[in-house]
Order: sequence, then C-alpha cells, then structure tokens
Amino acid sequence: MNVKRRTFLKGAAVTGALIGLGSTQTEFPFQGLMKAQGSGESKKAVFQNACPRNCYDTCSMLTTVEDGVIQFVEGNPQNTYTNGTVCVKGNVYPRTVYSPDRIKYPMRQKGRGTGNWERISWDEAYTEIAENILKIKKEYGSTLPICLNKYSGNFEIMHYGIEGTMSSLGYTSRATGTPCWPAGIDAQTFDFGTIVNSDPEQMAKSKYIILWGVNPAWTGVHSMNFIEQAKANGAKVVVIDPILTNTAGKAHEFIQIKSSTDGALALGMAKYILDNELYDGQWLANNSIGYKEFFGYVKNNITLEWAAEKTGVRVEVIETLAREYATTKPANIWIGYGMQRHTNGGQNVRAIDALAAITGNVGLEGGGANYAQLDSWGFNYHAMVHPAPEGSEGEADRAVNMNNFAADVLAAQDPPIKMLWIAGRNPVQQDPETTLIKKAFREMDFVVTVDLYMNKTVELSDIVLPATTPFETPGVNVSYWHYWMTLNERAIKPLHETKSDVEIAMGLSAKMNELESGSCTYPTSGDLEEWVGKEFNDTILEQFGLEKWEDLKNGPAKMKNKEVAWKDGDFRTPSKKYELYSEEAEKFGHHPLPVYVEEMKSTEEFPYRCITPHWKLSIHSQFQDLDWMEAISDKPFVEMHPDLAKRNNINEGDLVKVYNEIGYVTVQAKLTKTVQVEEVVMYETWYKNLNYNVNYTVKAIPADMGKKATGMPGIAFHDNFVNIEKV
Repeated sequence: MNVKRRTFLKGAAVTGALIGLGSTQTEFPFQGLMKAQGSGESKKAVFQNACPRNCYDTCSMLTTVEDGVIQFVEGNPQNTYTNGTVCVKGNVYPRTVYSPDRIKYPMRQKGRGTGNWERISWDEAYTEIAENILKIKKEYGSTLPICLNKYSGNFEIMHYGIEGTMSSLGYTSRATGTPCWPAGIDAQTFDFGTIVNSDPEQMAKSKYIILWGVNPAWTGVHSMNFIEQAKANGAKVVVIDPILTNTAGKAHEFIQIKSSTDGALALGMAKYILDNELYDGQWLANNSIGYKEFFGYVKNNITLEWAAEKTGVRVEVIETLAREYATTKPANIWIGYGMQRHTNGGQNVRAIDALAAITGNVGLEGGGANYAQLDSWGFNYHAMVHPAPEGSEGEADRAVNMNNFAADVLAAQDPPIKMLWIAGRNPVQQDPETTLIKKAFREMDFVVTVDLYMNKTVELSDIVLPATTPFETPGVNVSYWHYWMTLNERAIKPLHETKSDVEIAMGLSAKMNELESGSCTYPTSGDLEEWVGKEFNDTILEQFGLEKWEDLKNGPAKMKNKEVAWKDGDFRTPSKKYELYSEEAEKFGHHPLPVYVEEMKSTEEFPYRCITPHWKLSIHSQFQDLDWMEAISDKPFVEMHPDLAKRNNINEGDLVKVYNEIGYVTVQAKLTKTVQVEEVVMYETWYKNLNYNVNYTVKAIPADMGKKATGMPGIAFHDNFVNIEKV
C-alpha cells in the first residue's frame, strides 16, 4: 500500500506542477492484483481509449494492458490537441478501474437509506425492476410515473442506451435541460444561430487572448499548451475572473471583477470602442444586423464610470483593455461556463459576443468569441432511438426540469412520479437544494441507480446496478470543445459482474418480455462493437475523413474545416447574419439587444456571495473520492479573504459554518487574498467519507437563458448568498 501510494504521490507532484501544461506518462503498480500465473508467456497490448467525462479535453488515451490487467494510461500523441498527455485525473484511471470501492454486483437495499445492502443476482435485479415497472404501468395506465435522470457522468455515445431503455418501455418522464452551460448556449444561439467555436489549437495563432471566466489550468489543461505557444509568439494574455486562479497566475494581466458584472465590463469596453471609432464598420455592414441599434443603446446608456462602479475595475483599466483588444488582430475571447451561472449570465455572454462582432474578430483565424461546439456530434444515436411498445398510452415523454429536479418531481401530478432511474449522475451530491432532493428520493416507491461507486445517490436507492468503466466496454467519443473523435476499445474484460448501459437495457428488455410479452422494444442481444458501427452515417464519416468507422482503429480522427468558426459568414440565425438585435431573443422574453441586466445582490442577512467552482482534482463528484486523490487532498475548505476572516474573528484552519435559509456546511477556513473580500469560495466535489456538500446552501434559482436550446433555463449556481460564523 505504501509503495503504491508513494508512487502515485510522486507522480501527482509532477502532474500537479504540470497541471497547466499537461502531464507525462506515469506508471502505477496495483495493490492486490495478481498477474496470471502458469499460462505461458506474458501478453502485452495497447488499446485506444477516450476519457468520457464532462470535460473540455475528452482525452485520447492509450492503455497498456499486460496479462489482462491495465498497467498504465497515457495520452495518444496522434491527437494533436491532447498531444500525448493526460491530466492528473486521467492518470488515476487505473485506480478507478481497480478501486476496492467499486460496486461489484447488483445489490438490494433493505430499507432505503439504511445501508443494509444484500447481494443479488442480475436475474433477481431484472425481475424486481421489471415487476415494479409493470406494476406502475398497470396502476397508472402508462409509464409516465417512471422518471429518468441521466446526464454528464459519461458522454460516450453508446451510453445514450439508457435513454433508449426508457423509450423502449413507453413514454416516461425525463429530467430535461443541463446544469452546466445553457444560458451561454442560448446567448450564442441568439447571436450566431448556434454554438460553434474555432478549433482551440488555433489559439496559438492569436495575438491577444482574453480568458473570461475560465480556468483551463485546472479544467482544460491541454488548451494551456496553445495559450503558451501564443505567448511565445508575442501574444498578450488577459484573465478576467472574480478569483485569482492558477490560469490568472500564468497571464500577463489579471482583472479581478465583481461576480456577475461581466456584461457591464463588456459594455464599458464597447462604449470606449464606439467613442474612439475602433469598431469594424465594414464587417458589421456586411455580416450583421442590429449594430446601429446596439450602438444607440451603448451611446445613450453606458458610461465608463458606470462600468467601473459596477465591476470594480478602474476606468483606465477598461480603456486600456478595450483599446488593446480592438486594435490587435486576431483577438480571441474564451468565454467560460462559470460566468454564465447567474441570473444575468446569458445577457453577459451576449455582451461579450458583441465585442468580437463590433471589432470584426468573428471569422478570423486565431480570433472569435469561443464558447463550445456540438457540430462533431452527428451520430445516429442508434443505442438511444427505440420506439415505444405498441399501444403505449400517451403521445410523448414528460419533461421535468433537471435544474429544479426535486421540486418538479414532488409537484408532478396526473400521474405522479413514483420511480426514479439514475444513471451518469449523482443528484444527491450535485443538484441544488440537497435537503429537498433527499425528500424527493424518500417519497419515491422505487429507485434504481447505475453507478461505479456507493455515492450519496446510491445510498438513497433500492437497487444499485454495477456499471462498467470506459476500459471495459467499446464506444466512441467526441468533445464539446476540440474536434477530435476517438474510438474507445474494450481494453479488459468487465470486472466482477459489471455491465454497460446497453447490456443492462438488453437484459431488462428480455425480462420485461418474459413477464409480459411486447412490453419492451429494446433488442435483447447484439454485439457491442457492431453497435458502435451503427452509430455512424455517411455524413459523419465524410466530416472526419473516414471511409469506414473501423478506420478509427488506426487512431483518432479530426473533423475537417473547423479551424475557424464562422469564417464564411454562414451564421445560422433567422437572418443568416450575426444578430446584435435578435427577434428570437425577444420571443423568449429577453431584450433583443445585449443590454445590461442587473446582477443579483446580497441581503443584510446573507451578505456574502458564495461561489462553488470546479475542484482541480475532480469533475463534479468523480475522481476526488478515490483514495489516491485523498492522498493529495483529504479535506475541503472554504476560501475567504483575510479581511473578511478578521471581521468575523476567524483564523486559518478554524471550523466555519457557511449558512443561509436552506442549509449549512461546516468546513475549515483557508485564508487567501485570491478571493474578494465580500465573497467566499467552496469547491464542488465529493469526498466519500465526509458529509461535505456545497449544495446544502445552493438554491435552484434559474439563470436568465437556456430554455430555447436545452429546454430549460440553467442554474444561477453563483448567485448564492450566505453568512459565516466561527464554530
């Protein structure tokens, strides 16, 4: 154990130091695993894999397997974005597979929340689940009381088989929307017609880079390589953020902005650009609509003094930033997801987009307002699309707001929701209003969760089904940031009794039809690798320069002609132009122009804004729970400015109660000047042995946008106000 832990800590120290630059190959021996004995020569092979987690980088990986055991993973150098490296989280993947904490077989809990689990067979699990589904169907006349809550724990395309499971049962209730990025998606949809970012590798050609509310040194490490290349080529890098992040530490200039006032800064910059005639009138005339109306709004409503007061950024800093940005081409803005998690987040993104448009940086190599892309996701979704059984009651699935899940589940009527199926999510740990989430789970008749580990959501389930890791089942992955596609090969046989979502769907379908013929349309057998092939069509093969999908066995492929977003001015808006004035935005209840919407403010009772960003050693509730990660960081903390701590008689390491009207978190204080005086920071993650959950204080307040593109508004995670006291 000590040898193994020291080995990882040594590697982690390296990867920690390289967190902004990507890491090098690290080899991990495995405790408790015996190599195959007496079977002749050692067999060693290398497989292609992809990280399917909710991350910008979606790394292409090579997995070395010897005698059926993973030895280590490393980056695949054929992918020029990840370029042969993986991050610290990627390096612990072998421990993810061989962790003693993995769920090894189906289990039933005797009394939800009691922890009294018993091992059952797959047949017993299928039977109990099928009987509950049929019972609900008989009692309510449809399958709408069954609600699926699945999202970003695994973005591999075959993982959409869980949606196919539900569809093949009939019409069900579905958690709809996305917590992560919807306000920004809508904003760019109103402006550009959809989200399309330039190939991030093109950032190396930028002459001026603004990293606006994004921290790639922790959350997108491979992009830092291209930012560093741009710096080496003479580019200036500016970071705008409420927190002095590791990324800010690598920039030429850091501008610490008051949270949720990003739109005011952007509009202040637009005012300077307009007054000093630094805009690109020719580009606007040829490619946009509404710029005269936008300039009219800025001229009549915006002053630099107002922007300075709103943002906390001095007038001369705004002037310099605006002048440098407008006069340096190509200039690139990377808009992060954290800055749109506010009640005015979508409008703030629209104001930032406007800067790229009025300066003519849209469509330029190395320029643009870059947020995300989904152009590379044109699969068939064969695993997902299956018809409802003949004679199913209803006409369509019922949408339940994923971002107000507990309240929507509890309020659902005619019929009520009685059963939950959870996959690829950990809502008890990750959703806002944890107390209400627990209440919703407790009021269900039946809860099934598919997962790798016994997390907080599994604790409130009746049946847990053991899931495979990416190394145990085939698939294919693309990113929402870069344009690479990677085949995910089965590197090892599934450990224990684990199954993929498609295999679970097949098994459940067989049992459903055994108990009631015709009750489920999902196929009951099939070769998983052949199913991967069924995800491809001629269009996506052509886009990636493939003759057949099996060509991916030779290495990852890159989508063609995505170097520069909107290079040809082929905007997908109703007018086919960039829309500074958007009638579509107006239809959804927003101002048609990117105007400033007042930020949410603190109250006398809860005077401090609590920001809950991503933690460097986790992706939501994944990775930090592993013992190897605990060896690096075994306890959470709340960051606060020394002046705020002094005001509340708090010292470094003191236990602090962070609370508001819906709940509290008790956590150690970490004093740092990286945060602003009136704000505190707690990182959202899951420590398996601690009752630490930032969402006990986070309310399900909707962001301003998101409904058009994702069906539901986002969450204003960072408009969370609290008070603090020393425990």
